[in-house]
Amino acid sequence: MRIDIVSVLPELLESPLQHSIMKRAQEKGLLEVQVHNLRTYGLGKHRQVDDMQYGGGAGMVMMPEPIANCFDDLMKERTYDEIIYLTPDGERLTQSMSNRLSLKNNLLFLCGHYKGVDERIREEYITLEISIGDFVLSGGELPAAVLVDSIGRLIPGVLNDETSALFDSFQDNMLAPPVYTRPADFRGNIVPDVLLSGHFAKIEAWRDEQALKRTQERRPDLLK
Repeated sequence: MRIDIVSVLPELLESPLQHSIMKRAQEKGLLEVQVHNLRTYGLGKHRQVDDMQYGGGAGMVMMPEPIANCFDDLMKERTYDEIIYLTPDGERLTQSMSNRLSLKNNLLFLCGHYKGVDERIREEYITLEISIGDFVLSGGELPAAVLVDSIGRLIPGVLNDETSALFDSFQDNMLAPPVYTRPADFRGNIVPDVLLSGHFAKIEAWRDEQALKRTQERRPDLLK
């Protein structure tokens, strides 16, 4: 899979993409992530990428020309399965959405900034708009990093144990059950006997029961 990210502040994406699982995914050749500085396409000697909004009001708006020129150049090289705009008013990111996107070959992300992007870019280029939650950040770089991680870890071969992602929270509209490791007795708090029994059918039944219980208590909306 290849993911291209267009950003005004590409430096914000360096650390999340150069460590841990995402680093290993790229080293294995399973995931390629390229970050493009939008200011390369900025206008004039100051490489301008934003301007005041028509109609007045606080906040600058990302101009259409730099984005369109950047997108046009990238689209000459490959066809994108989705062109995604990271924005607070987009569709809420879910595990099922990440599952679907992980099956794609080429994705292009646009990180929002300032007051947002000129609406004409959204109308002409964007095929999917994604929000990571009902809150506003300074830009779309952190949401882009979240989305890359959410998608990248699902690519076969990225995780050491490929079955691990199948049992994550939200994969079946349920939260994951509690997990335990050594020691079996931690300050008088004992690991449930069933997990020490070696009876795998009973362990799976316990995990299913606990997952349902936790979901009912914490996220009953998922069960609807």
